[in-house]
Order: sequence, then C-alpha cells, then structure tokens
Amino acid sequence: MLRLFALFLLAAGPALAQGAPPAVGTESFGPWLLSCRLDRMTDRAECRMMHNRPVLPASPGLAPLVLEVAERGGRLVPVVAARDLSLEGAARGALALAGTVQLRFPPNRLFELPCALEGFSLVCAPREADLARAAAELPGADRVLVRVGGMLVPEAQTMAEPVELRLSDTPGALARFRARQPEGSAPPPAPSGLFDLLGRVMGLLGAPGWR
Repeated sequence: MLRLFALFLLAAGPALAQGAPPAVGTESFGPWLLSCRLDRMTDRAECRMMHNRPVLPASPGLAPLVLEVAERGGRLVPVVAARDLSLEGAARGALALAGTVQLRFPPNRLFELPCALEGFSLVCAPREADLARAAAELPGADRVLVRVGGMLVPEAQTMAEPVELRLSDTPGALARFRARQPEGSAPPPAPSGLFDLLGRVMGLLGAPGWR
C-alpha cells in the first residue's frame, strides 16, 4: 500500500506542484449563479457570480443589466454589468456617458455605482471610498434595491420604484467564488473597444455628436 502511494506521489508530483486546474462549470447558491471557465492557454480561471434575475432585461438595442459580484481593491463587491456587448445591444454602453446606477442594501443607505467601459462590457461599480462598506453589507443582506436612470436609459421613465432582488445563501456563494478564483487571480479589465461600436449605434439612432 505504501509503495502504491509513493508511486502515486511520483506520478502526480508535477501536477500537485503546479496546483490542480481550477474547477469549471456553473453552480447555484440560492438566487446566485457562479459560472467559471478555464483559459486553456494560461490555466487562469475566469469566474462570474451573478443574480439569476436581471436588473433590467434585454430589449431591442439594449443588452440586459445584471447584478454581479466582482473583485475591486481585493474585496468582493456588488456591481451592475452588461457583458460582452454586441452591435445589437451596444446602446446600453451609453450608461457610461449619461447614466446613473444607485444600489442599496436596506436598511443601510444607498451608494452610487459609476459606470465605465471594460473591453466590450459595461461595469458599474462602487467608488473606492465605498468598497469597504459594500463588501461588508453584501454577505448579510436579504435584498437589494437597484435604480438605473439617465437621459439615454429608456426604462428610466418607468422606474419610479427601484428594482428589488431577493438575496440568500450569499456567504456560501462568496466563499465558493473566492475558492475558485483566489484574490488577485482575475484577469485585469481589458481596454475598452466599445467606444467605436457605441458611436456607430448612436449615429444610427441620430444622437447629436455621434454622427
């Protein structure tokens, strides 16, 4: 038995030294979905933790907005994002120019989520001064309120009330997220390639300054 175990260690030694490849696939924790894929060129895991109900669903010309958890400043915090925008949904990127997102974990006060373009994605994340509070409030929250506004947000006219999403099993989802993608291992945000795409869409819509 000891001899067999020694042979196993010799065979598995290189793999153990490098670390086993991170798990891939999708897991559910209450309303949270944790989806990871492995970049086979770098052996780097890329994970997304997202709510199963969108903040704003997809509509013609607009990609869905989704509540996610992302690493910012070494902390796991809530963000609102529209990922991998295509030409059909690129108008959602206008939030980075003329939109606002507010998020609140009742009964705590709200905080603003400034939006920015990362690669072909729109990501609205807490300001640096709010990162610690956002990370602290997220695990114990049973619900979150999100309001999206701005002159280029068609739904803003009907959003007198914020969208409410129920939360549960968040600590377990956060722990699994951190285990599958350790701190500092997430790929850095890519330079935005969305401005040209967004310009084309806004030009088609006849928006001033985009022709």
